[in-house]
Amino acid sequence: MSKVLAINAGSSTLKWKLFNLPEETVVAEGMVDRLNLPASVFKLKLANGEKHDETRDNITNRQAAAMVLTRLKSLHILEHLHEIVGVGHRVVAGGEDFKDSAVITPDVLKKIQALSSYAPLHNPVQAYYIKTFQTLLPDAVQVAVFDTSLYTDMPQVNYMYSIPYEYYEKFGARKYGAHGTSHRYVAHRAAEILGKPFESLKIITLHLGSGSSITAFDHGHAIDTSMGFTPLAGVTMGTRSGDIDASLVAYLMKKLKITDVQDMIDILNQKSGLLGISELSPDQRDLEKVESTNPKAKLALDIFVNRVISYIGSYVAKLNGIDALIFTAGSGENGIEMRQKVADQLAYFGITVDPEKNNVRGKETRINQDNAPVDVLVVPTNEELMIVRDVERLGNVK
Repeated sequence: MSKVLAINAGSSTLKWKLFNLPEETVVAEGMVDRLNLPASVFKLKLANGEKHDETRDNITNRQAAAMVLTRLKSLHILEHLHEIVGVGHRVVAGGEDFKDSAVITPDVLKKIQALSSYAPLHNPVQAYYIKTFQTLLPDAVQVAVFDTSLYTDMPQVNYMYSIPYEYYEKFGARKYGAHGTSHRYVAHRAAEILGKPFESLKIITLHLGSGSSITAFDHGHAIDTSMGFTPLAGVTMGTRSGDIDASLVAYLMKKLKITDVQDMIDILNQKSGLLGISELSPDQRDLEKVESTNPKAKLALDIFVNRVISYIGSYVAKLNGIDALIFTAGSGENGIEMRQKVADQLAYFGITVDPEKNNVRGKETRINQDNAPVDVLVVPTNEELMIVRDVERLGNVK
């Protein structure tokens, strides 16, 4: 039986899932955390729930990749490595070069590396794993699945910034978005659940988690998204500020006596958002526990909901209506109170939530009130399945 490996590599983690084809069922999954640090952790879970964990110091990126394959063989999930016919790699930045996922050739790999300035924490390490798995699995087709490809064909009016046009022509300064693989999956899946053609619907998808983004789909096309040139823009997030006045950066650098702009960007990426406002935690669950007695925790949650509603409202206007609103990712799939708060302020659009239906976590379901004009769904994301399907489609594997 043929298998495809989906790889999601970050700066300090390697997440993966192994799928059987053609059933597209998960055989095993896992991650390696704290790469190149003391107490690195290797985790593997089988389809039957059996777990195999290991801790050792300073697991390198190459060792992590090799451990995935050796453990799969030692547990007899694989008898031979050639059972893996394809490997799909999540790649954050594809710029305007990649309007779709792509079979990895030497030229494609060079372009991924050249686009590292758009995602310096991700593209280099993802290019490294591509080369590593090409070595470890030389007979498997390797496919790159880009977070940004969904947004390359957005209307120019939505992706351009109001800065000198030559900056776009010379430097590629435009909105690229992120989380595209997740938004693509849940939008198509929502159409399947509703039993309607994806191309007939106006859909807004809410990928709400530690990183959050919102995307508007108009009859099968992504027309706008909240994240910008980088994933720092958009709504308030766990530790990211979301949208701010650019002049505030210069003002705060002067006040804080910061001379390196990267230090300021780090503050906006890592010390802002829910964490910065609450001064307590980037996790909505922690803030919900104390919001009745902690004004800053309540303010952080209120600001998060406020920014989400602002984007939904603007996208309903751009779409000239809405057929379906989709919640996904950690908070979107599990945030019962947050979903209710969002819907409560959107009733004039016909967006409602039934409290009883909404009392679910991590379950694929429709939560709008009966006979409501707008369908509201919770759809757990499955980026790895989208990656595997792109490997099947482009790599012609079965």
